[in-house]
Amino acid sequence: MYTRNIATNINTALADTPVVLVNGARQTGKSTLVQSLIAQGYKATYLTMDDSAVLAACTNDSAGFLAGFDGPLILDEVQRAPQLFSAIKARVDRNRKPGRYLLTGSANMMFLPKLAESLAGRMEIITLWPISRGEINSNKEQFIDTVFAGSKPVIPKKQLSQSELFDTLLAGGYPEVLSRQSQERRKAWFGSYITTILQRDVRDIANIEGLTAMPRLLSLLASRASALLNLSELSRSLGIPRARLNVIWFCLRQLFCLSYFQHGPAIWADG
Repeated sequence: MYTRNIATNINTALADTPVVLVNGARQTGKSTLVQSLIAQGYKATYLTMDDSAVLAACTNDSAGFLAGFDGPLILDEVQRAPQLFSAIKARVDRNRKPGRYLLTGSANMMFLPKLAESLAGRMEIITLWPISRGEINSNKEQFIDTVFAGSKPVIPKKQLSQSELFDTLLAGGYPEVLSRQSQERRKAWFGSYITTILQRDVRDIANIEGLTAMPRLLSLLASRASALLNLSELSRSLGIPRARLNVIWFCLRQLFCLSYFQHGPAIWADG
């Protein structure tokens, strides 16, 4: 297991905030991270909405479900049970004790209306990106902090060969991908990952007609990675109305932008 640098931020937030949300794309290591906090002394009960029985209980009676637990709760993949948000708000308003709820979500949770309405001002949001180069090398990145502190950053002298650089870029920062040695196996993982997102998470977030258009949109975006985003031009290239593309893009932003398209800064922080 990789040591994640934001674990300290989570523990700090739990010490003074009733609700803490660890937000990030699927397979970035959220579940592993929050469960590791239990091993480190955070006395909480872990529940996941991927468990059909837990999800059914939350959906049928969220308030009654939460009332059955006295201590802190870790609720994994809460975007699947938005009914929980108002129930958590009610319980937090009665008792503002810090560290009551540690949530994880695989979508951009602040785009979910019930969350925005219910937990504003009661929750701290911490984003978990894919594994950075510093975490892979067991280092704490300090480049950005050093720059803003007015100190001269120390640039590592180690240089990668061209082949090592390309391998690192293509591997990215998903823990499961990093455990696979061949490019073929990594490519297979990414293919399965996208398929799972399309078949499951898009349906969880919104009922859209764009499931078949999403793969084509991903391909177009990948081919134009260095260009400015132009949704009108994408609409013409895909042959779908702009209004429909807006809905597809909304879901894409929620499910992927947290890491799939913007994991470069996290991976390359500190050189």
